[in-house]
Amino acid sequence: MDEAELAIEGALRPLSLGEFVGQPKVRGQLHLLLEAARIQQRPADHILLAGPPGLGKTTLAMIVAHESGRPLRLSSGPAIQHAGDLAALLSSLTPGEVLFIDEVHRMARSAEEMLYLAMEDFRVDIMVGKGAGATSIPLDLAPFTLVGATTRSGLLPNPLRDRFGFTAHLEYYDPEDLERVVARSAAMLGIDIPAAARAEIARRSRGTPRIANRLLRRVRDYVLVHGGETGGADLAAVEAALALYDVDAIGLDRLDRAVLDALVHRFDGGPVGLSTLSVAVGEEAETVESVVEPYLVRIGLLARTPRGRIATPAAYAHLGVPRAENALRFDDL
Repeated sequence: MDEAELAIEGALRPLSLGEFVGQPKVRGQLHLLLEAARIQQRPADHILLAGPPGLGKTTLAMIVAHESGRPLRLSSGPAIQHAGDLAALLSSLTPGEVLFIDEVHRMARSAEEMLYLAMEDFRVDIMVGKGAGATSIPLDLAPFTLVGATTRSGLLPNPLRDRFGFTAHLEYYDPEDLERVVARSAAMLGIDIPAAARAEIARRSRGTPRIANRLLRRVRDYVLVHGGETGGADLAAVEAALALYDVDAIGLDRLDRAVLDALVHRFDGGPVGLSTLSVAVGEEAETVESVVEPYLVRIGLLARTPRGRIATPAAYAHLGVPRAENALRFDDL
């Protein structure tokens, strides 16, 4: 990929709240928070962005830094496994800098406890030495704004969650907002795409802008190969491209359908345990639970019960399979 293409890919991320599509409540709340900080000439309060992957948490962190006129430092929870890692990161921040920590719930416990004091009083205590001779040395920090992102806010300890001045909960996008995301990205990528084709991509994007942009790039590739560099991405091209990549009419991919197929055909609709289901499709249990099941549950194709996973009537209808009369229902469990 050349520099021009890299620049276009980077431009898909909006730089301001005005360009950011969707999440109107969160945008309004962030605008008020940042504008108040600007008027008072102080760093904005610490911000926690919570929600499923792909909804724009990293993009919003970049927007916070851009609209505040502050530099941005990027890190992640898994990269901070010792208190010393966090101390080195915090001590290098410049006044007013925005620190973004992705997957903040995955930080080491010792680093979390150090972060409490840093967020509240802008200082950390460094322990020097060991045993009875250990000494605590206070280190003052430059005022900063922490933007934390998490896909599992329930794993955050209460003392850490309470130190964020504002918590934003991002929701899945509706098809109309996703169409606007696709339209904006298509313009950035130089793709001529009619409304019907935009709507089809939005419908198959699982309510997630990241997936919408990914599918749009696959459609662009298909058009470049089969339609020439100036070819338009019409509805037929979108359908052909997404069929090639095993994305069906409601956004299910190969693994999603494999889970449903196993549940319906091998286990008579369930109930079946997670570990058994994951072995049947050849995937790790964590992948099935965290990647596949949330969407299937959200659209009503799969139900979690105390006895295991079951396929709903909608799953049978989607697969075009008649439902057995003795199949268990959720109310039976």
